[in-house]
Amino acid sequence: MTTRAPAAERTLGQRLRGRYDVNIWFWVFVGPFLLGLVVFIYVPIFWSIYLSFFEAYNTVTPTKFVGWRNYTDMLSDPAFRDSLGTFVAFAVFIVPTTFVLSLGTAVLVARTTFMQAFFRSVFFLPTACSYVVAALVWKMSIFSGVRSGVANAVRDLFGAAPIPWLSLTDPPWYWLVIVSARLWLQIGFYMILFLAALTRISPTLYEAAAIDGAAGFQVFRHITWPQLLPTSTAVLLLLLINAFQAFDEFYNILSSFGTYPPYARPPLVYLYYVALGSGQDFGHGTAGAVILTVIIAAIALAQTRVLRLREKD
Repeated sequence: MTTRAPAAERTLGQRLRGRYDVNIWFWVFVGPFLLGLVVFIYVPIFWSIYLSFFEAYNTVTPTKFVGWRNYTDMLSDPAFRDSLGTFVAFAVFIVPTTFVLSLGTAVLVARTTFMQAFFRSVFFLPTACSYVVAALVWKMSIFSGVRSGVANAVRDLFGAAPIPWLSLTDPPWYWLVIVSARLWLQIGFYMILFLAALTRISPTLYEAAAIDGAAGFQVFRHITWPQLLPTSTAVLLLLLINAFQAFDEFYNILSSFGTYPPYARPPLVYLYYVALGSGQDFGHGTAGAVILTVIIAAIALAQTRVLRLREKD
């Protein structure tokens, strides 16, 4: 029987390999993912921050150091501020609406005793659809603006005149198209998160509530909702970040018009045209991306702190 050498007597190679070569197998499995994370995530992030302090037209190679000028230019740009206003308008509606609908759907599905798996699949299925494909279906089939479109065909059955859904004039019907597409795509995903949290609630709590005579909204308010607070915090955070990242719906639904009206171009669409448009201005584009990242992080931290304080209370 061989004894294992003390740690002080082992060579550097033995210490790196670990006992039974576990360290080697750890890096065999984790190494490729870590390498991809560094190459495709962290390196671009740090390079973007570095590039934001330089002039960079038609190239991602820094040419002339300008310091904070790119940041001041972006913050003083009315178009960039309008894009942030678009995000606020979009997030104010889409975040609470998605939260309420996904939570309500999860509660209804959790209480369903007949074909529950079917309803879970039906609501979750849109999550597998691409945002680009959904945006094109909404644009070219459902809300195409012509009489043969699904929405206008339904209106025609009731004798109503067709609506130019994607017209950039008032009223801004295009907002209904964008918001409905986003709701259809993401409600099922957050419903699954709430369903997972609902299944972790102990049935004894509901039994105790029934013995005390509580029912309906009282049970939801005093038992279900407090147990869902950690999941609710995560869902709200994900919804807020996804609202900031809105791009596919706006770009694919409204891009055919060439220009965007006020409050119809979110930050990512604006930065896309700054960095990849005719000017190819990567310096200002990366500066705007850094500003957007800081705003997302600040709002996310503030939101998480507020919700955690409520959870403690």
